[in-house]
Amino acid sequence: MKNKKTYTLEICGLKRELPIVPITPELSIASFVILGDTELVCRVAPEIVKRLPPVDIIVTPEAKGIPLAFEISRLLGINYIIARKSVKPYMDEPLVEEVYSITTQKKQILCLNGEDVAKVKGKRVAIIDDVISTGESVNAVQRLIEKAGGIVVAKAAILAEGDAVNMKDIIYLKELPLFPREKPSKEK
Repeated sequence: MKNKKTYTLEICGLKRELPIVPITPELSIASFVILGDTELVCRVAPEIVKRLPPVDIIVTPEAKGIPLAFEISRLLGINYIIARKSVKPYMDEPLVEEVYSITTQKKQILCLNGEDVAKVKGKRVAIIDDVISTGESVNAVQRLIEKAGGIVVAKAAILAEGDAVNMKDIIYLKELPLFPREKPSKEK
């Protein structure tokens, strides 16, 4: 990664160098990936737990938020559910919701298995993710939970970036800046 631009993230006493990657011609983001970073997950999870209201179950969109949802659910002594990105053969009567994510740049689906629908019905649910940017993913999960009869009492992430930092209905530990890309000059 020679000459690769990075952003230094300091959170909960840890420091991480995040590569800055383009996602559109106009915008780059600091790529924050918690998959495999056990130290970071275990350091931030208790801080998020402190900020959560009472919850009965955790739901996270697939995939990067899974280790965080696991650790938070372990600390709280409750279960977690994954809103999957595709309907799986084992799913019985899944609920499906469309979502457009800033990191994938395309429409996707999120779905809950029928058994998971029964687990959230009438329960206080916290939606957990690694980063909230546009809010599209957590809002799609919220729609799924509400279709299933669950009550969303919190939407939380380690980081918020972009428009998410102004959202009043999310919990996050730190802001992650966005990086507008310079437009190449048109020389003649």
